[in-house]
Amino acid sequence: MSETPEQRSRTMRAVRSRDTAPEMVVRRFLHAAGLRFRLHDRRLPGVPDLVFPSRRVALFVHGCFWHQHPGCKAADRPKSRPDYWNQKLDGNVARDARHLVELAAAGWTALVIWECETRDPQRLAALAARVVAAKT
Repeated sequence: MSETPEQRSRTMRAVRSRDTAPEMVVRRFLHAAGLRFRLHDRRLPGVPDLVFPSRRVALFVHGCFWHQHPGCKAADRPKSRPDYWNQKLDGNVARDARHLVELAAAGWTALVIWECETRDPQRLAALAARVVAAKT
């Protein structure tokens, strides 16, 4: 069954870029660990999901599909419209890499946690340790 442009528009409007479930898991965990952060600092390349200004750490919570987590089952590409999806997802990966380089050049430590990793408390604890260990 094919969607009308209006139906597709309504569906795409519902796709969130902020305050996603994985992002909220990370935020709650880090806040409970005593870490304080800013959200979505538009002054930084890529608009990181969480920013720790005093430590100069920018954290991205990447969705496995949209950002193509290597080796993750959730990152499988759709079989329909491969030209569209390859261009779209490859562009996302290239943009992510560019943002990480720009942040490093500006003296920031950029960290990425993948959506599938947010379900593992040990991964979240390791992430908190990396933030704490960052220069102050």
